[in-house]
Amino acid sequence: MNKINDVIGPLVHLFEIGFPHTEPFLDGPVIQSAYLRALRHGHGLDHTVRAVEHAARPRPTVVMAYWDSVTRYGPEHVTGLFADAGAAGVMVVDLPTHMAARWHQAASSAGLVTPSLVPRHTPNSGLPAAVAGASGWLYAPASTDLTGHQGAVDIPALAGFTQRLRQATSVPIVSGVGISTPALAARIAPLVNAVIIGTPVVRALLTKSGQAAAVAASFAQALRPTFREHRV
Repeated sequence: MNKINDVIGPLVHLFEIGFPHTEPFLDGPVIQSAYLRALRHGHGLDHTVRAVEHAARPRPTVVMAYWDSVTRYGPEHVTGLFADAGAAGVMVVDLPTHMAARWHQAASSAGLVTPSLVPRHTPNSGLPAAVAGASGWLYAPASTDLTGHQGAVDIPALAGFTQRLRQATSVPIVSGVGISTPALAARIAPLVNAVIIGTPVVRALLTKSGQAAAVAASFAQALRPTFREHRV
């Protein structure tokens, strides 16, 4: 089975698993709390690999990681473990430019796609470097705030940003961060190829775990009319 095609094809059906990090500076309180809770219980690389093994059985699974967590074990070691566990890719959200070549080589050798997060403030002149080496998709944050943002989202600004990204690359565009309700997800969906929902589900898992499935289902239901006709 071709892992790259598994992700690029049915892009609207996948799991994203976070690799716990002590200082997830792009994440808000909910994700930070989840990471720290996992680390307190000793849930590091080995547990993340096992989570990937479990998740990858029903759906393509991508890992979200910070570079510090990757370098602690080595890019080649980390990509090999996640590939063997069945992951389709790994997105390093703060990948240093000077380490990009090594990272992409390690991931490519392991058969993993390497999605890239592109900050909204990236100028047109910086887009070629920002998208270089990205595969699977580009992540265009809906909000410029941290994950878990529950305020307003500047949809016209996001629309303009996704248009700039499409002019720079043919890689599919997904959005996440600040997509706090199913209704907002439905408004953003026409702009992108897929929507990533994280904090609402994690919040439910941390507070009322029995409701997490219902929360995920509510977002899926809101997105279904758009993505039934909008496939990569």
